[in-house]
Amino acid sequence: MKNNIKIDILPNQFLNSDGTFDKKNALNLCGKIAGICYDKEGFSHLKNEEVEKTNKRINMTLNNGHHSVYDHIFVNLNIHNIPKILAMVLNNEKEYTTSEKSARYTRIVKGENSYITDLEEKLYNKWVTLFENEIKLKTGDLYNYSKIKKLAQENARYLVTVFMPTEMIYTTSLRQINYIVSWMIKYINDINFKSSEFERKLADSMRAFIKEIEELNLLEERLIVDNKFRKLSLFGNNIENKTEYFGDVYNVNYKASFAYLAQAQRHRTLDYELQIMKNKSFFIPPIISNVTFLIDEWLSDMDKVKNNNPQGELILINEKGKYEDFILKCKERLCTHAQLEIMLKTKEILNRYKNQLEDDGNYLKEDIKRYTNGARCTFPDFNCTGDCKNNDGKLLIRKI
Repeated sequence: MKNNIKIDILPNQFLNSDGTFDKKNALNLCGKIAGICYDKEGFSHLKNEEVEKTNKRINMTLNNGHHSVYDHIFVNLNIHNIPKILAMVLNNEKEYTTSEKSARYTRIVKGENSYITDLEEKLYNKWVTLFENEIKLKTGDLYNYSKIKKLAQENARYLVTVFMPTEMIYTTSLRQINYIVSWMIKYINDINFKSSEFERKLADSMRAFIKEIEELNLLEERLIVDNKFRKLSLFGNNIENKTEYFGDVYNVNYKASFAYLAQAQRHRTLDYELQIMKNKSFFIPPIISNVTFLIDEWLSDMDKVKNNNPQGELILINEKGKYEDFILKCKERLCTHAQLEIMLKTKEILNRYKNQLEDDGNYLKEDIKRYTNGARCTFPDFNCTGDCKNNDGKLLIRKI
């Protein structure tokens, strides 16, 4: 059994003594809130209204699709052993807050019944050592051992499957968790014999997730009905045919790794879709980009685990949003402390954005120039609170 997902609800006002969700009282509160729009005396009056009136309003709102009142109830979930890709599915939906265990700071270890294979664990440990040696060789005394270890682990994890288990605290509303379950059910129902191994494994993980949510008493059948026929937002189609545009809003297509996207999608004002490519290729960490024998060895090891969708596998990504929100992404990712791949990709998109604005004579062409002189510490409207003292980092030319 690969799916060992376990979910606990963190303490809140709607938690039963057995750890399940107190759905009855949560719905009751939402039913009272639903009356605020027309009650002359306000919520203080609704708090003490007859149970029958509240129940009538609950049934009315649940059955007629007026579900927004159920966004007033938030649940805080501690999700254990969730596959990284399933965490990415959750993190692509709005609205939510998440805190996830980082592969930067924690060494990856193959657990019992894990999707991580013995070979992946072996290759991961091998490359942690290789990266540590390369970083020491090329950075000298710039980093202490703790920093070197963190960077080595960050790069070695590219070899490990995107189905690796992780742990996350995930907070969202009662309505949203039910909507997400409805979209997962649609995804599962679309799986057939023509589906890929990736899709089948992800569907199995979704089944395990839904089972946990159901056992915690978080499912409300009338909220699972989505009359707008939406679906999980992470998975796109025909991305290569989408027209690119750079102006007040932007739409851009590019290739990057699963690991990159897991970082990028945390910018919740932007929208991301992925598409897995038939011809597999892989991200090559820049720290080894000038060492031919290490590149060959890296690609050879990647090829050994390619059928398990390593996090370094390149996928096709569509990203879109508003100009000002892209600049906010730059203020987060154009930094020495940011993960290298997302720093490089953000820099690349920024330059493409700038060039297109200039070619089009767009009024934003002067504004964007302010952000193309280096890392965020060079921005006129950003205050850096800690000097990295790394010149290559400030120039956005670092290799690690």
